[in-house]
Amino acid sequence: MIASTYWVHDLSPFLWEFPASWGEWGPGGIRWYGISYLLGFFLAFLLLRKYHDEKRSPYDSEQIMNLMTFQVLGVLVGGRIGYALLYQWESFLRDPLIILRVWEGGMASHGGFVGVAVATLFYAKKSKQEIFPIGDLIVSVVSPGLFLGRIANFINGELWGKITTVEWGVLFPKAPDFALGVARHPSQLYAAALEGLLTFAFVQWRFWKSDVTKKYPGRLSGEFLIFYGLARIANECFREPDASLIMGISRGQFYSIFLILAGLLLIKAAHRINSHPIKNK
Repeated sequence: MIASTYWVHDLSPFLWEFPASWGEWGPGGIRWYGISYLLGFFLAFLLLRKYHDEKRSPYDSEQIMNLMTFQVLGVLVGGRIGYALLYQWESFLRDPLIILRVWEGGMASHGGFVGVAVATLFYAKKSKQEIFPIGDLIVSVVSPGLFLGRIANFINGELWGKITTVEWGVLFPKAPDFALGVARHPSQLYAAALEGLLTFAFVQWRFWKSDVTKKYPGRLSGEFLIFYGLARIANECFREPDASLIMGISRGQFYSIFLILAGLLLIKAAHRINSHPIKNK
């Protein structure tokens, strides 16, 4: 297939770009990336409210807003710090203020997971609730946000895939070999399907069609981490590494191994705690 038959990525990262008369201020406009986060949080709220209506969650709208406040902070702070520490360590050492310049892009899903875990732990302690049931609710609603985030990555023309000759390959102007007519996998869309839609389908199936959240609180959280970790590792096979490799694999694959291990530990802990004789008296 000749290069001219490939689609040239020409999508704007802005829903509305600020007028030139405003100068180069901050984000430069309303970006699809920011909208994806807002929609993700909104969909999570709607799902949590549906759980309450269906008697699958004790949280009413006010309690959901309290819970969501912690989660939003966890995602944003954890994702941004994670990006700086896991992918831009040298740049961070030279200029620590890159953490604050969020309009320049850069969020790490692995850092976001850590941020959410810390936020959930803090919320559970503050509200004097068990953390495992809260965690199961949270992991069942995060996938739409992951899906929308990857769609935003595609719109931004960032995090492109490896070189390919498949007919649906895309020419990304920001790629270093764009001028040579080299097509790349739209790995952002693969990630949206694998990490977003497929993971969402799995956790929703487990949430509604099994008694896992009632019998073994915490297990669904572990299953989510394992499923997401495997999906991320698979997708990274098509994605061009955006940082140096670790032990011969991409950083996304390397960090996902720890998600899978954490998931296995969560499942083990959920069974141990919920099978304890005292627990079942």
